Amino acid sequence: TEYSRVIVALTSIGADPSNVGGYNLLTPLGDFDKTIWQGINGPIWALIALDSGNYAIPDNPSAATQATRQMYIDEILSRQLADGGFSLFGGIEGADAATETSDPDITGMALQALSKYQDQPKVKQVTEEALACLSKMQKSDGGFASWNTSNLESCVQVIVALTELGIPLSDNRFVKDGNTMIDNLLTFYMKGKGFLHTQDGSGSNQMATEQGFYGLVAAYRAQQGKNALYRMGDAASLISETAADTATTGATAGTAVT
Repeated sequence: TEYSRVIVALTSIGADPSNVGGYNLLTPLGDFDKTIWQGINGPIWALIALDSGNYAIPDNPSAATQATRQMYIDEILSRQLADGGFSLFGGIEGADAATETSDPDITGMALQALSKYQDQPKVKQVTEEALACLSKMQKSDGGFASWNTSNLESCVQVIVALTELGIPLSDNRFVKDGNTMIDNLLTFYMKGKGFLHTQDGSGSNQMATEQGFYGLVAAYRAQQGKNALYRMGDAASLISETAADTATTGATAGTAVT
């Protein structure tokens, strides 16, 4: 997922991932086998990255199998578990059937990747089944547990999934005992310090704080009617703005010197 995550980051600031020091960082995502080798995270983040800027998949001459978007979609769909959700290792040969239960983090991320393909009947069906699975997994405090531990990140991934799908966070499927996912997310916050991974954790945690922050951003953007978190067509180009500012500053300084 390294290429995918860098592509998402560059897209978010309006930079071009197809030309980074002369390298096209999109090209590796054209290699289907290498992208999926680590598991379901590979195709999930490949789709999120490609769709963040509506990028075409470049031809990859070194790939044994040239990837397409549909291949990544189908790979994700093939990993669906019997309960409707997804897990990190579930659905693959050699996985322990006894532990093949859905995980809210992976299910949320799978839905984020599939969100832009709801016009495909199979994708729509799997999406509805996965949402039903998540609704059953949600706890009375509005949150989720992964590996038997209630945590912030699981809640955030479901928040982002719903906002990518255009589903209100107040949807009655995701309000338990009057508690929403935002209510749960905020219980992990330590004023002035950030977010905790678990509520009984000691001190704030960097990954939890990163995810808690972008979970709130996703919720805020949905509330304001803006593009979802990973639909970055409205990203400001910080690169071009910085270049313009530098050029203006240089011109002004040159005039002053003259």
